[in-house]
Amino acid sequence: MTRMTMDDGADIAVYHASAKGTRRGGLVLVQEIFGVTDHIRELCDEYADDGYEVFAPALFDREHPGFESDYSGEGLERAIALARDIHPFDQSLKDAQTCIDALKTDGPVFIVGYCYGGSVAWRMAQISPDLAAASAYYGSLIPTMFKDEAPRCAAIAHFGRHDAGISMDGVEALATRRHPTAEIFVYDAGHGFNSDRRKDYHQPSADLARERTLMLFKACGG
Repeated sequence: MTRMTMDDGADIAVYHASAKGTRRGGLVLVQEIFGVTDHIRELCDEYADDGYEVFAPALFDREHPGFESDYSGEGLERAIALARDIHPFDQSLKDAQTCIDALKTDGPVFIVGYCYGGSVAWRMAQISPDLAAASAYYGSLIPTMFKDEAPRCAAIAHFGRHDAGISMDGVEALATRRHPTAEIFVYDAGHGFNSDRRKDYHQPSADLARERTLMLFKACGG
């Protein structure tokens, strides 16, 4: 973990994974509601192994420094409160942009996000002029609040067909919009299918979504 000063002057933790071998580009990896957990750090390290320099900002550090939660009980309740009621979503976008700015002088920058971070990644693809591509995993705000605007960069979104928290009607409606910069993928899985710490982990879907993410990044200069 390192520290980074954000646009509002806040000093927050950021997990930094240096690219292994030839650097393909920068990558901002945006957390689930559970914080920059060991799972998120492991994902960062895996992308670093693929040649990306990765920043994963601890988005809730202002409100709850060092927050990391499991997937049930009081930790889950606190995570939901932070994401929905306490931490401003717009601040997460600004923090992501600060990380993008720190990476963009050394080549193309990409973004990937999971759950809460999936919504952040998709929205950043719509508003940031500095991204080469984006991959968003099961962000609940994508087919609701952020369905109308086409991403500025190439973007893909991944959803589980059996996700109890995201309406398939909304996902299908998003797909029918046929944004020229975006592609929507639906997997035979539930919410959180990428995380092997969760009951809905589905390795075939996780492997395929990762393959598609890396193919997109490489096709866009990474």
